[in-house]
Amino acid sequence: MRTVYFCPHYFFEKVLWRCLTISKKDIQINEEIRDKELRVISSDGKQLGIMSSKEALALAEQKNLDLVKIAPQSVPPVCKIMDYGKYRFEQAKREKEARKNQHVVDIKEVRLSLNIDTHDFNTKLNNAVKFIKHGDKVKVSIRFRGREMGHPEIGLETMNRFAEACAEFASVEKPAKLEGRNMLMFLAPKSNK
Repeated sequence: MRTVYFCPHYFFEKVLWRCLTISKKDIQINEEIRDKELRVISSDGKQLGIMSSKEALALAEQKNLDLVKIAPQSVPPVCKIMDYGKYRFEQAKREKEARKNQHVVDIKEVRLSLNIDTHDFNTKLNNAVKFIKHGDKVKVSIRFRGREMGHPEIGLETMNRFAEACAEFASVEKPAKLEGRNMLMFLAPKSNK
């Protein structure tokens, strides 16, 4: 035989969870609309006036469409008669198109050394220019090891030379600064205005 215990906290959390899930719904449709009076707009955009929710719902069912609450804050709330499935499809399509067109800016890192040779310097420079042309920001860093900590001016000189070489494509967002054993500088792409 299994014993079932009643815990008031569990019951309260369950009820609270249900309330939160109901409130997360963004749009109320058809029978979910419980207001006494509604301002109703037809599917072609004409105002039908203020009526009860039962009348509005009957009008929507007569046209084989849905009654959708579009402005719940106004007094009385504004509802529109429309095809809700088609509306959601078009809204999802617009959101997908907006996500496709946006570009997320990443921060790419290029590591230099204190005594870098010209060919290595040019290779790192070409990589940084490629990142900048793609629209990303570049973090240029030099790590000082051992006795190199005694000569931060050489690192600053290397950073300035790197920034001058990238000046055509990028601007210095944060100038070179020594933080612990690392010297960091941030480059951002120039705007094409």
